[in-house]
Amino acid sequence: MRIAITGAAGFIASHICDAFVEKGHEVLVIDDLSGGFKENLNPKARFVQADIRTEAAARALADFKPEVLDHHAAQMDVRRSVADPRFDADVNLLGLLNLLEAGRTVGLKRVLFASSGGAAYGEQDVYPAPETHRTAPASPYGVSKVASELYLECYRQMYGVPYVALRYANVYGPRQNPHGEAGVVAIFSKKCLKGEVCTINGDGGQTRDFVYVKDVVRANVAALESSYCGPVNIGTGREVDVNVLYGFIAKAAGFATPAVHAEGKPGEQRRSVIDNAKAGQVLGWKPQMPLERGIEETVAFFRARS
Repeated sequence: MRIAITGAAGFIASHICDAFVEKGHEVLVIDDLSGGFKENLNPKARFVQADIRTEAAARALADFKPEVLDHHAAQMDVRRSVADPRFDADVNLLGLLNLLEAGRTVGLKRVLFASSGGAAYGEQDVYPAPETHRTAPASPYGVSKVASELYLECYRQMYGVPYVALRYANVYGPRQNPHGEAGVVAIFSKKCLKGEVCTINGDGGQTRDFVYVKDVVRANVAALESSYCGPVNIGTGREVDVNVLYGFIAKAAGFATPAVHAEGKPGEQRRSVIDNAKAGQVLGWKPQMPLERGIEETVAFFRARS
């Protein structure tokens, strides 16, 4: 099968690319390397360096004629989306539309889309949130993910291209970028290993649903092989607060210094955890990696590279 993957020099999509290549698929990677790294690229995949908003990306997709588009390239920083919502919409919405327009005329048969469970639902009414929960994003980033799903449904109706919107919880694991605002597990892991004090924004009581990247890879493989169309949550259903998370990371890193606390950030939710029952029903998927062991493997990855 011919599969185009965007963002596969980055964290999540590079692991997915590896899995697709290992299964014998022909893979094209489109990535502008603005947030990814060349060392994450699979040497057996074709690589085109291009911004997903550009004609170069559209041309590469049209020339490759993918049967499947697995779309992960995005502006993914919630805080940046608050500071610059126009940039967030430009990358996340116009980038998606550029690829859909290029793909729909050359035989695109399926889209796998990296959506967001936490950001899409906003402050939840029930915990964990199922796919039927109202979407009420509290950040422009969340709005762009919800709007992207609406565009995908529109393209399904207009052009008959089915999709799976994988609504991820907070994904962590090896290759996550420890720099910048995204990826609290990677940021804390790197700092603890360097003996640097970590800063928790707010009181640390805010909760998230942390899902290991290899579990996310299995979800993408299942979605590729499934006939299901629509949104599906990919998370653990387990709510963990940031203070507890920090304790796991510090223990794995052998770091005894407590974190310090700073003012909370705008646009961030207090609680976020998603129901994964539907993923079991439509994809035959459930998470396998316990958080504590996943943290140990992630810290070991960064330790080996420190």
